[in-house]
Amino acid sequence: MSKRIDGSRAAQQIAARLSLRGPQRDSLDILANLLETLELTKDADLQHWLKTIRAQYPTVEKFERDFPTLCFALATGVGKTRLMGAIIAWLFITGRSRHFFVLAPNLTIYEKLKQDFLPGSPKYVFKGITELADNPPVLITGEDYEDGRGVRLDIAVPQNVTGELFTNDTAPHINIFNISKINARDNKKGAAKSSMARVRRYQEYLGESYFDYLAGLPDLVVLMDEAHRYYASAGAKAINDLKPVLGIELTATPKTVGANPRQFANIVYHYPLSRALQDGYVKIPAVATRRDFRADQVSAERLEEIKLEDGIHHHEFVKVELENYARSFNQPVVKPFMLVVAQDTAHASALKAKLESASFFNGHYQGRVIEVHSNQSGEESDEAMARLLAVEHDEKTEVVIHVNKLKEGWDVTNLYTIVPLRASASEILTEQTIGRGLRLPFGQRTGVEAVDRLCIIAHDRFQDIVDRANDPESIIRKTVYIGAPEDADVPDKQPHLLNTGSMLDILCTGHQPEQDGKPLDEAAGAITPARMISPEESRLAELALRAVQQEAASLPSSKALNHAEVQQRLVAKVKRWAEESAPPQASLPGMEAAKLTSSPEALVSHVVRHVTERLIELTIDIPQIAVLPTREVNYHFQAFTLEGLEKIAYQPVSQELLLLHLEDNQQARIQWEGADVQETRPEDYIVRQLVDQDAIDYDEHADLLYGLAGQVVARLREHLGGDEDKLENVLIYWQRQLGEFVWAQMQQHVWVTPTDYIGKVTQGFDVLKPASFTLAASEYPRDFRAPITDKRLVRQMVFKGFRKCCYPYQKFQSVEGEWRLAQILEDDPDVIKWMKPAPGQFRIEYQSGKNYEPDFVVETTDACLLIEPKRADQMALDDVQAKARAALRWCGYANQHATQHGGKRWCYLLAPDTAIQLGCSVKMLNAEWIFTEK
Repeated sequence: MSKRIDGSRAAQQIAARLSLRGPQRDSLDILANLLETLELTKDADLQHWLKTIRAQYPTVEKFERDFPTLCFALATGVGKTRLMGAIIAWLFITGRSRHFFVLAPNLTIYEKLKQDFLPGSPKYVFKGITELADNPPVLITGEDYEDGRGVRLDIAVPQNVTGELFTNDTAPHINIFNISKINARDNKKGAAKSSMARVRRYQEYLGESYFDYLAGLPDLVVLMDEAHRYYASAGAKAINDLKPVLGIELTATPKTVGANPRQFANIVYHYPLSRALQDGYVKIPAVATRRDFRADQVSAERLEEIKLEDGIHHHEFVKVELENYARSFNQPVVKPFMLVVAQDTAHASALKAKLESASFFNGHYQGRVIEVHSNQSGEESDEAMARLLAVEHDEKTEVVIHVNKLKEGWDVTNLYTIVPLRASASEILTEQTIGRGLRLPFGQRTGVEAVDRLCIIAHDRFQDIVDRANDPESIIRKTVYIGAPEDADVPDKQPHLLNTGSMLDILCTGHQPEQDGKPLDEAAGAITPARMISPEESRLAELALRAVQQEAASLPSSKALNHAEVQQRLVAKVKRWAEESAPPQASLPGMEAAKLTSSPEALVSHVVRHVTERLIELTIDIPQIAVLPTREVNYHFQAFTLEGLEKIAYQPVSQELLLLHLEDNQQARIQWEGADVQETRPEDYIVRQLVDQDAIDYDEHADLLYGLAGQVVARLREHLGGDEDKLENVLIYWQRQLGEFVWAQMQQHVWVTPTDYIGKVTQGFDVLKPASFTLAASEYPRDFRAPITDKRLVRQMVFKGFRKCCYPYQKFQSVEGEWRLAQILEDDPDVIKWMKPAPGQFRIEYQSGKNYEPDFVVETTDACLLIEPKRADQMALDDVQAKARAALRWCGYANQHATQHGGKRWCYLLAPDTAIQLGCSVKMLNAEWIFTEK
């Protein structure tokens, strides 16, 4: 590699290919920026490195080791392993190194890293990096290094990194070792004792030890996962003996361990848990108790029981919520578990006995509890940690009892409830306690509160933790109450989960709705088809619905399903699929073998015809519409006065630091006289930072930019006593931070130029998706006309008994608005059918990518309506109006499509709940509350 690749461009490409999160991208950019100036060499000038780095990152005070080391401190759950992969990819692609040594602090992380660096594994760290797909890395581990796979044939150990190093055998070599392997003696029984670690022993084929071979490599980079574990004397010495050209430390807790912990002195980037919470990369921790609970009025034993019981209440609640989310959004079902943190081993054993006893929730948790506690040294054994790792995929385990704080390596995503017993508030709030449960199971927050939340049961420490929430760095800001459904966030009894198909699905396939995995009976609203549906007809109907879903992509409306050529295509497709998936037996229950073999095509044709006719009858044609802007969206900013100027108190820096900070500082040794970097006006330093923002048009906003920059300059001039030299010094060195200060406030005073949009109908109709509902433990589907005594509980109810609804069950968010409107729709003779769309059925985009799903879709004799009932005092809210404008735009495109294909006109109604009264008609609501652009 004679020509070096542009490091900044390579970092951008890697970040895009690996879909790096913001903190990961920032970390990679920092490394790329520094190594564009600093060369990786053996025996680097540490003082030169330190001075160069401190010019941009003053938090780096020293390297902590005998070679340059940089610490990237990323919060738990943000993705340190992926960052490690990105760094290795960047160093290799840019020609800086092809030898890497990845260090793990324990067996659990060691095994996890081996998997993550293995091509084809689910979490492969180089997925998407083509250079490493064509030239996959060679993995060398603590078990196989002695077979010679990590030794290059083309290396005579040159003195520095040169282009010749990459001429042969160019794949990167990634060594993955557990720290104990570096120090392990590994003496076999009966063999002579050795005082030397195995990896340091002489290897005949090498003429030296493998450790010495690594230490002699001219480009070895060491990456330390959970870096705070390598500051003990033995581990630190072993790492120094490797003599790498660079060390990368990754940790969520950049402090040394032991009696007198201290902050690392080499932190180049710190992304704390408080930021991760703010940016949505982890679950939201919440502290839970019972309403009006007084911990001082119950005994310690009873308090413990209450916390365990309420932990189970939350666990069972979130179990249902997770299944509901998975079914509603076609995601894999996540099985949650609860973690109980015990005080000591004896306490843990007693807790296990209590949780598995017949008196605790009727013995439901017998055999579902595992106990994992520390050995005599107070650290978990590797075997115990491996048992913890299995919890994520173990269907049986629902409760884990653990003693002391969990150490690293337990990156499960399905921990939702933590019950810390006999712990202080400060112990509960540690990242070691809470951090284990913060990873998101779906990779990002879902918007469903229960799915995005980690709940800590802390009745006795509730007030103390709430008081601490005022600290800006506090991890816990939310509170949850457990108790009776009418006044609690989490019910004290597990809710039911009801799963149902649409009326079309039920009447064609015969599949009955289920509650908690069991079919509903007629009393609960089960739908009985007009005639018995045989198993074969049910199977063919499922295939027909699948075929219709595919065919819908090319049809303008469901009525087109009646066309002869469409029927032929559907029959052919269903027949082919039926033959491919035919059960092995000659005949099926309810069917005669002769009938199946003599006229299979007749049966398929009959089922296809029946399914398509029912679909036209029982569903509403909702077109799928893609809405795109027809011209560039422009941003405009209002003039305003900056806030918080008094907080700007930057001081001038030394000329040497200023010199190192100048842009493109590869030439930082030049004599600085100011001529090459001085701006004409002081404000220019800030303005040039602002014009880099894509949303800012300089020609249009020049006056505003200089006005805002002038406010900052005036503040600095006052702060620096009118000294113009100091002023320019500060503006040069701190211009990026000052620009960010102004830009952050500009974003609060922006408005976007309305643009024209074009809507394209991508599909004329859709097959209705299944729906899932949760309902309170004491509830069963109730008739929608039955009176509701406690209106507060309507959201915990599910309703049945509809004649015109496309689904047999529905759930309502309000009595005066939604529940009342459903009754009006059922009684109005002009209404043919209606429904509340299932999640994902509708896509109306508003406000830069947010999705809006209207509450009701209604088909009448002469129109199709989107209806949004709203509380009267919320009608004018900006968000409500933005949704209404987006829905109106959607109706416009739907009407263009309807005009071309003979469909009904679409309208959007935004109606206050005060207008929705029994006795009024849909026509009256349409006349009074149809939404039009003002």
